[in-house]
Parts: sequence; structure tokens; C-alpha cells
Amino acid sequence: MKIKICCTANAEEALLARAAGATAIGLVGEMPSGPGVIGVEAAATIVGALPSDIDTFFLTSKTRADDIETELVHCGANTVQVVQHIDPQEHERLRVRLPHVRRVQVIHVENEHALDLVDAYAERVDAFLLDSGRTAGAKPQFGGTGSVHDWSISRRFVESTDLPVYLAGGLSSKNIFDAIAAVLPAGVDVCSGVRTDGALDPEKLQAFMAETKRAADAL
Repeated sequence: MKIKICCTANAEEALLARAAGATAIGLVGEMPSGPGVIGVEAAATIVGALPSDIDTFFLTSKTRADDIETELVHCGANTVQVVQHIDPQEHERLRVRLPHVRRVQVIHVENEHALDLVDAYAERVDAFLLDSGRTAGAKPQFGGTGSVHDWSISRRFVESTDLPVYLAGGLSSKNIFDAIAAVLPAGVDVCSGVRTDGALDPEKLQAFMAETKRAADAL
């Protein structure tokens, strides 16, 4: 089970997550709203401080390959997490320009329309991440909502693709066992569920890791 700790604020948090057993950290670029935003400069500093045995996901709200490429070249992350539903052709452009960077497309599970997006992206990306973002309104939020979505839709999404699927959205040590059992994801992603007053909480982190391991062992 892959475990990604998102909204990483600094190198100390990244190393704490790694020591606890996380396989990836999330670095939040410019967003219209939501928690954990640090931007490209800070992300580059964190990536430079980490060993190569942990994946670095840069979260971008950009929708054009040109703009995303600029961010990735600067920050050096090995994975890009595209948080908006973009034109699939932009992923193809990214693949050609940055073949060494893995591409993860976020799907916001607001309703069953999320299932219609499997075929649109499946041949363009390396993985999916299912989240509980709010894509409509003047200030959309593309992650970090702390809200759980309909896991039955997420389970159907997982069953509809051979690609790895991460599950996010309101996860914590209190519900991660049930979430994994319900969805059967390849990985999980957590932000607010392991934080206290915005800072990574070692006790919450350890509890989340322990429950995730328990759920993975029960599969």
C-alpha cells in the first residue's frame, strides 16, 4: 500500500513522514484556495533536502503543459499531481517533454460523472487520485477539503481501470481501515487527518500509518 503524506510544509515534515514509513510526500503549488500551499520555490528546497527513496508529488492547478513543465523543471519533483480536470492532450505533451516525470490525474468524486473520466485519461497518465474537491463556484477547492466522498463510486472507479488509484478525501486513522476495505486502492493520501493546527502531528501520523498497515494486511 502506497502512503502519501500531503500538504508538506518543510523538509522537517518530509523527513518525519519518510521516517514513519510514507512512500511519498505532497508539495502544494499555487491554488485558488485550500490548505498547504507553499509554491514552487519552497517545494524545490524540500525536494533538494530529500533522499531519492521517497517520491515527491508536486500539486499543480495549472491546466497547460507549458506552465506545468515550467513548475516541474524548477522544483525537481519526480511526480506531478494535476488537480484540475484538464484536456487529456496536455498530459501527452507533458509525457513528451518530461518523460521521466510520472503524471497523476486527480478525479474529484462529486458524483457518478467521475466514472466517465476513466477512459478520457487512462491512456495518458500513470495513475489516478480520487479526491473530494469542489470544482464549481468562484473559489473552487482542489484538495484538502477534509471531506469524505462516496466510496462506492471510488470502488467502481478502481474496478474500471488497471492503473494504480490513490484514495484521498477526509481520511484519518479513524476511517482509513474502512476506506481501504471499501475502495481497495493501490495507495492512500492524507493531509488534514495527520495535522494539528496545520502542522504535521507525529501521534496522528503514527496512528494513521498503523491503521493503514492493519488494513493492508487484512486484504
